[in-house]
Amino acid sequence: MMLPLASLAELRVGPIPTVVVILVTMALVAWIETAIPLYARGRWNRAHLGPNLALTFLGFMTNALFNGAILMALGWLDEGFGFMHLVALRPAISLAVTVLMLDFGFYVAHVALHKIPCFWRFHQVHHSDPAVDVTTTIRQHPGESVIRYAFLAAFAFVLGARPAAFGVYLLCSALNGLLEHANVRVPRWLDSLLSLITTWPNMHKVHHSRVATETDTNYGNLFSFWDRIFLTFTPARNGTNIIYGLDGFDDSAKQSTAGLLAIPFCHSGRENPAARQGLASM
Repeated sequence: MMLPLASLAELRVGPIPTVVVILVTMALVAWIETAIPLYARGRWNRAHLGPNLALTFLGFMTNALFNGAILMALGWLDEGFGFMHLVALRPAISLAVTVLMLDFGFYVAHVALHKIPCFWRFHQVHHSDPAVDVTTTIRQHPGESVIRYAFLAAFAFVLGARPAAFGVYLLCSALNGLLEHANVRVPRWLDSLLSLITTWPNMHKVHHSRVATETDTNYGNLFSFWDRIFLTFTPARNGTNIIYGLDGFDDSAKQSTAGLLAIPFCHSGRENPAARQGLASM
């Protein structure tokens, strides 16, 4: 392994330090949300805090399990399996290619979560939040984690991603997720400029719209150009006037921790993503 990536791998940053970084960043972003909010805090911001944090800590545990398993597998396969071991690339280029390809894998997984009915059942937990802020970031069902990591592992193994590069992508993904869900107000010109390359802050807000034609756009994780390439892009300027959530999921029982965990196993009447546009207009 070439020196810069080897040096990063030798740091052996475990799940606990990573969780600390994410929690500190969440606290910082939450403080910024109070200073320059896009929307004033309402009852849903208070009501969703407990369930969102419960799912966040559950997510930390499941994600640590999958991260560790994939990293161990990549370490076992290192230097002998995948595309990256067939070509000689400089460390910086190798890292860039890995981040780009894993981000494409994330895009594919995200589209699948919306288009495949049984996947959408799990992804509804994330989209049903009536108030999007930094606590929405890791509000996801453990079943969704299984789906996402299956896609991510497939791309990582075929690519032959270096363990350290895979770790870099995971950390960048987590931190960017906190930013793109943040309830912060930024100048429109800055937001439009940022959305030329990245997915935050208002570009991702469009994705949380109750209007299905908006929800089914802006799937990108780190980079916005996947949405531009595959014609699923909606301009970031549309993200400043969004009604969040999913119709039929505002009941307080469904918005509890137990209710959210039960959503994939309850008949919601919205199993077919193709039917969501009609339901959203009712």
